[in-house]
Amino acid sequence: MAEIHAKISSCCSNRGNFISYKRANEAMEKSSLLLKYNPVHQKISVPVHNGKPIAESLVILEYIDETWRNYLVLLPQDPYERSMARFWAKFIGEKILITARKVNFTTGKEQELVVKELTQQLKLLDNELKGKPYFAGEAIGYLDIMVVNFLVFRFRNLQEALRINMFTVEKFSIIFE
Repeated sequence: MAEIHAKISSCCSNRGNFISYKRANEAMEKSSLLLKYNPVHQKISVPVHNGKPIAESLVILEYIDETWRNYLVLLPQDPYERSMARFWAKFIGEKILITARKVNFTTGKEQELVVKELTQQLKLLDNELKGKPYFAGEAIGYLDIMVVNFLVFRFRNLQEALRINMFTVEKFSIIFE
C-alpha cells in the first residue's frame, strides 16, 4: 500500500494541489480554500488540477487513472474488468459500509444479527480475491485502495470503539494477505 500511496502522492503533488485543513486556536477549522473547492461535502483531500477541484475518494481515483494513465494504472483496461471493479466498489459503499454503520446503532441480539450479515458480505468480497494477489490481478488498483481505506482502517476504528472483533485475519485471511 505504501507503494501506491507514494505513486499517487508523487503524481498529484507534481501536477496539482491538495487542499487540507489548517489549525487555528487549537481547533480544526475548514480553510477558505477547502470551502471554495469542495463546498458540497467540505471534506479533504481535494485535488485541484488545472484550477478544477475533484472531490470524493472514488472519483479522485478514477480521475487519477484517466489523467495519468501512462504513469499509474488503477482501473483495468478491459471494460468488463473495469465494470467489475466499479461493481465491487459500489457493493462496498452501498452494502458493506451501510451494514457496518448499523453495527454502531444496535446492541445485543440485534447487533449479533447485523454482524452476521456484515460477515456474509465481507466473505463475498474475500472470495473475490481468491487466487489473485490483488483485486485487479498482479498490481494494486482502484478496488485494493478502496478496501484498505474503507475496510481495514475504518473497521479497525469501529471494532476498537465497540469492542467487537468482526473483521479479523482469521475470518478474512485473503483480504488481509
